[in-house]
Amino acid sequence: MSNYAYDRLTAADNAFLDLEAGKAHMHIAATAILETGSLANAAGGVDIERIRDYVASRLHLIPRYRQRLTYVPLENHPVWVDDDHFNIVYHVRHASLPRPGTLRQLKRLSARILSQRLDREKPLWEFWVLEGLDDGNRFAIVQKVHHCMIDGVSGADLLTVLMSPVPATLFDHGPVFVPRPTPSGVALVVEEMWRRVRDPLAVMGQLPGRLTDPASALRDLRENLEGLAEALTSTILPASVTPWNQPIGPHRRFDWLVLDLADVKEVKDRLGGTVNDVVLATVSGAVRRFLQRRGLASDGLRIRANVPVSVRTQEERGNLGNRIALWMTDLPVDERDPVTRLDRIRVTTARLKESKQALGAQVLASVSDMMTWRLMALAMRMSTRSRPFNIVVTNVPGPQLELYLLDAPLREIYPMVNLLDNQGLGVALFSYAGKLFWGVVADWDLVPDLDAFVAAIADSFRELQAAARAESGDRRKADVGVGS
Repeated sequence: MSNYAYDRLTAADNAFLDLEAGKAHMHIAATAILETGSLANAAGGVDIERIRDYVASRLHLIPRYRQRLTYVPLENHPVWVDDDHFNIVYHVRHASLPRPGTLRQLKRLSARILSQRLDREKPLWEFWVLEGLDDGNRFAIVQKVHHCMIDGVSGADLLTVLMSPVPATLFDHGPVFVPRPTPSGVALVVEEMWRRVRDPLAVMGQLPGRLTDPASALRDLRENLEGLAEALTSTILPASVTPWNQPIGPHRRFDWLVLDLADVKEVKDRLGGTVNDVVLATVSGAVRRFLQRRGLASDGLRIRANVPVSVRTQEERGNLGNRIALWMTDLPVDERDPVTRLDRIRVTTARLKESKQALGAQVLASVSDMMTWRLMALAMRMSTRSRPFNIVVTNVPGPQLELYLLDAPLREIYPMVNLLDNQGLGVALFSYAGKLFWGVVADWDLVPDLDAFVAAIADSFRELQAAARAESGDRRKADVGVGS
C-alpha cells in the first residue's frame, strides 16, 4: 500500500453521484465578474496562459482537483485516485462573448455551461474564462464543480484558496505534480475487505470510554433518536404542487440580482431576526407575487423551502466533501403583510434551532458515512419524488474583504445551485465585500419567465425594507409620545 493511495467517497457524496440520473445535474457553479487588471492582453482579451499557470500553481492546496473516479470491482463503489493524465488546459477553458458582450449574454452562456454534464472520466470541475464583456475592462469566470466534491461552505473556502486579499502580479508555480499510481482492482478489493474489518473494530474501541459514563451515553442515544425521528418526519406531508414542481428537462436558465448587505442588515436590526430570516421572508414574498402573476392563489398552499445548513465543524473547515443537512422550512406565502411574514419566518427558524431537527440532521450526516451508498441514494431519490419541498434556498456567507485573482479584483459573484427531479427552481446566495449576491437557476421550460421571479425578489425586499423603516419610524414616534 505504500506506492499508491486512494480516497473513499462517503455515502452522501456517492449518493450525489447516483442522483445524477435522467435530467438532474448534480454540479454546482458560480459566475464571477472581475476587472481585468494586468491580465489584459494586447488584443483586448485576457492572458489565458497566465491564468492557467496561476490556477495550476494553487492545485497542490486542493488535491481533489487532480483526482478522478475509479471503481472498486464487485461492489462498484467509487473512490478517488490521482489522475495520471491531468491536463490543466482541459479544465481551465477559454471562450468569448460576441463583442461587446452583454450581461444577458453572459447569463445565457453561464446557463448553457451549467446545463452540460461533467466528464466522469476526468476530475469533476471546469473553470471557464470568458472575455468580450462590454468594453473589455472586465471578464467573467464560470467555475463548475460536482456536488460530490464540495458543498457551499467548502466552496467558499476554495474561493480563498484560488484568490487572495492582496493584489499580486507574481506567484510561485508550486510543486510539480507527481500522480500516485492507481491501485489495481485486486488491491482495491483487498483494501475494502480489510476496511470492513477495521472500521467496526475502531467503533468497538470507543466503547470502553462510553461505558464509563452510561447515563451520558444513554442520554445522547435518546436525543439522537429523537432528533433523527424529528428530521425524518418533518416532510411527511408533501408540499403543494406548483408550476415548477414538475419533471425537469436538461436545460437551465440563470438570472441574478444584488443587494447591499447593509440594507439587509438594516431590516433585521429594525425588525429582529437574522440575515437568513430576512432572505427567507423576501423569498416568501417573491413566491407569493410570482404565483399571483401566474394567476394562482397563494392562500392555502403549503410552500416549503429546502434550506441547507452546514454541520461542518471548525476542524473540518477547508476540507472538501459534503457536510450539510437540510431544514424543511415552511414559507408563509399566504401572508400579505411583509412584517408579519418576517415574524412568522422568525418563529419557524427559532423553532427549528431549538428543536432536535438540527441534531437529527447531524445524525443523518454522520450515519450516512456508515450506510451503504445504495441505501443513501435510494432514500434521497425517494425523498425528491415525494415532493418534500418546492424550492431550494441556500445562503452561504463569504469573505467581506475584497479578493483578487492575481491583481484582478473580484467585483461580483453569483452562485448557481443544482436542480433535482421535480424541483425546477432554486435560489442561492453568497455574501461578499458588503454585497449579497443572488443567483437564481430554473428549468428552461418550466420557468420561461425567470426574469419575472427575479424582479419579484427585488420588489419583495423593497416592500419589506419600506415596511421596516415605516414601522421603526412609528415606534420612534410612539417612544417620543410616551416620554413627553
